[in-house]
Amino acid sequence: MPESNVSARRFSVGLTGGIGSGKTTVADMLHARGAAVIDTDLLAHQLTAPDGLAIPEIRAQFGEAFLTADGAMDRTKMREYVFAEPTAKARLEAILHPLIRIETERAAAQARGTYLVFVVPLLVESGSWRQRVSRVLVVDCAEQTQVRRVMSRSGLSEQQVRAIMAAQVSRQQRLAAADDVIDNDGDAVALVPQVDRLHASYVSLAAKCN
Repeated sequence: MPESNVSARRFSVGLTGGIGSGKTTVADMLHARGAAVIDTDLLAHQLTAPDGLAIPEIRAQFGEAFLTADGAMDRTKMREYVFAEPTAKARLEAILHPLIRIETERAAAQARGTYLVFVVPLLVESGSWRQRVSRVLVVDCAEQTQVRRVMSRSGLSEQQVRAIMAAQVSRQQRLAAADDVIDNDGDAVALVPQVDRLHASYVSLAAKCN
């Protein structure tokens, strides 16, 4: 993930977690409490939607076969191709990352909130986001919980879900990079006191940065 300069000037949290861990749920809860949330995965979706800024270069690099009928990137086909062809991942990232950097900076500059939360699914894998945020927050759960959640919402098989998980860093590596951890093996009710505690801490830390 490309560099963000705005995060260096404000108190910011890099929120990450494995697929199915509940990153969006936690981000939404922090947003409801006053944080400004910037989801880099959502930005990537916008860039690869019909008429998205990344579409012309994706068409040039990969061909019409990787676009849907309405002109968006075919995410399923691209995901399968990237898994099968290692060089494809680097080619796709070379297209997306500079654009995500620009859009992340624009969103951060316009954000209004007590502090910034960057939702970055591959924060640990990137190797550089850790130096650009004030704190790293990991949403954690058991691997079997991840598999169950993703299968129930996506229709993917267990083998497909585990292949996606295998392409990410391990749970142990993610936890080792964390400043803060939220346990999301339970239900939403169990998240509330954890989110409240961290939000209060982040508000206090953000006040010291201003």
